[in-house]
Amino acid sequence: MPASDEAASVTLDNSSGVRRVLVVTAHPDDVDFGAAGTVAKWAAAGAEVAYCVVTDGDAGGSDRSVTRSAMAEMRREEQRKAAAEVGVSELTFLGYPDGKLEPTIELRCDVSRVVRAWRPERLVCQSPERNWDRIGASHPDHLAAGEAAVCAAYPDARNPFAHPKLLEEGLEPHSVAELWLMASPRPNRAVDITETFGRKLAALSRHESQVAHEVDLEGRLRRMASAGAPLVGAPEGTLIELFQVVAMPSSGSS
Repeated sequence: MPASDEAASVTLDNSSGVRRVLVVTAHPDDVDFGAAGTVAKWAAAGAEVAYCVVTDGDAGGSDRSVTRSAMAEMRREEQRKAAAEVGVSELTFLGYPDGKLEPTIELRCDVSRVVRAWRPERLVCQSPERNWDRIGASHPDHLAAGEAAVCAAYPDARNPFAHPKLLEEGLEPHSVAELWLMASPRPNRAVDITETFGRKLAALSRHESQVAHEVDLEGRLRRMASAGAPLVGAPEGTLIELFQVVAMPSSGSS
């Protein structure tokens, strides 16, 4: 795609007033790599943001002397500290095994439970579509978590007849207005995170078990965030996070 056409397909987000956001990711640190600058921006503007982390990241890290249960505990605590850096205090860990995730009905139900409980206007998740230009962002767990989250947003969380036990738990159906997909091969929305980049870096730095070996984490993140600026014609030095935003059907649609 010519650069001018690609830029025309991505718009710089100027929305305001979002009140409740839910971010669903496969592992601790996924949200911080993909959306922490945006989350910090929304939270600073007054939005309430919650995280739902599907696995505890127990297959992460490179130190074989650390037991997998200890790694899971460590990564949960790292994610709590990272969330605090961007203004998030509400976290749910679903505890699925790292590296074995599938978009099962059980996972869809568990994510739907969180959606109905938190009742977000906007759901941020990983793209269920593989991105061949960013294969590292298309870990199989990411794809599975993304698929489950999309299915939870539509149709599961809004359908009173999906997962009947959720009604028994007192959780009424809820319709999400927008999906924001991270690492999509077809981004159409950009968020300027230049002013919140420092908080993104602070959040990622909390994941010591995963990034302590990086000799230039800030440089890596700046290069990633700088790549989006030309897509919206932003000045050099502007830092961007990219998403594919999908407007969801009205609550009466099926």
